[in-house]
Amino acid sequence: MVSTSFTRLLKPLLLPLASGDHYIDPPVVLAPMAGITNAPFRTLCREQGAGLFVSEMVTARALIERRPETLRMIEPGKGEWPRSVQLYSVDPHTMRAAVTMLGKENLVDHIDMNFGCPVPKVTRKGGGAALPYKRKLFSSIVDAAVQAAKPFGIPVTVKMRIGIDTDHHTYLEAAKSASDSGVAWVALHARTAEQMYEGKADWSAIARLVEHLKPTGTPVLGNGDIWSGADGKAMMDQTGCAGVVVGRGCLGRPWLFADLVEAFKGGEKRVLPSLFEVREVMFRHAELIVDYFESEDRGCRDLRKHMAWYLKGFRVPSELRRQFGMHSSLAELRTLLNQLTDQPYPFEVAEKPRGRVSHGRPPTLPDGWLLDPDEDVSVELEDAFSGG
Repeated sequence: MVSTSFTRLLKPLLLPLASGDHYIDPPVVLAPMAGITNAPFRTLCREQGAGLFVSEMVTARALIERRPETLRMIEPGKGEWPRSVQLYSVDPHTMRAAVTMLGKENLVDHIDMNFGCPVPKVTRKGGGAALPYKRKLFSSIVDAAVQAAKPFGIPVTVKMRIGIDTDHHTYLEAAKSASDSGVAWVALHARTAEQMYEGKADWSAIARLVEHLKPTGTPVLGNGDIWSGADGKAMMDQTGCAGVVVGRGCLGRPWLFADLVEAFKGGEKRVLPSLFEVREVMFRHAELIVDYFESEDRGCRDLRKHMAWYLKGFRVPSELRRQFGMHSSLAELRTLLNQLTDQPYPFEVAEKPRGRVSHGRPPTLPDGWLLDPDEDVSVELEDAFSGG
């Protein structure tokens, strides 16, 4: 199946599905973010623009143990297709079992694998961004996923970071290994685990990976510091990557996908909503999330973390901002939204970094982790819970 074409200047991104070739046009992917990219948020982003929208990361262990919350997390939104899930495991056998389950029960169309998480509670066990350093373990997990997915025609992709720190880059070798295993693409967040979300992403690393994988034909997607449609276009122009992955840039700004569509068309138009337009997006988000949780109270509580992102840069009285962070019903939210005064989009403030801005720090790793990248190693199995 081929999607409607939006792109004029850039090639669409091929995702070879069991049902036939699907073209992601424009070549934009929503990055999985724990506690953020649930079905309501993905629906909101889909309504704003085009692309591929990946679920929150779920652990393979939680999936095969059929944890109810994990099964709910992989449910697609209404009309959502392709069904895209990000899966995490530190063990090839668990990964194989989870992928087989997803395929046999026809639960997904695409599987992404997470090797980029820099959070200490993950890396201290050898998982996330620490895992690609152990070459044999990394290749065995990726190969297990690709081989298990093959009978069902499910494409597998991987997302990774540059490496652990400036002295331990892993991305070139790990990406080539993943390509050899048969992944559909490799996405690179152009920071190390040590950097967390600090400073500027090193787009030159994306360009190096593009050249490194060019002989294999495996596409490279770039991730890091895409705050506007122009940023996405610039990344592709400067690095030669086949597409972009958008994470923190769309927090409180799902219209970023509409802005990317316009930029990739080559147009001059920017998607910069006024505050009154933003407030309607906020209420739409609230309606979707309340329906998702089947609870007005839980949905509104979950939405509270988005309020500061939506209102960033706009002139809103401090007491009103505080009340947005405490609302517990749709009626209460509507009352607060009606108190806002319309104003233009605050371009200078709103398009700066948002979300996680953790300062860099030496990554927490298992004892002796960096001694031998080629050793046979097993890692403590991931928790049987998914989400942030």
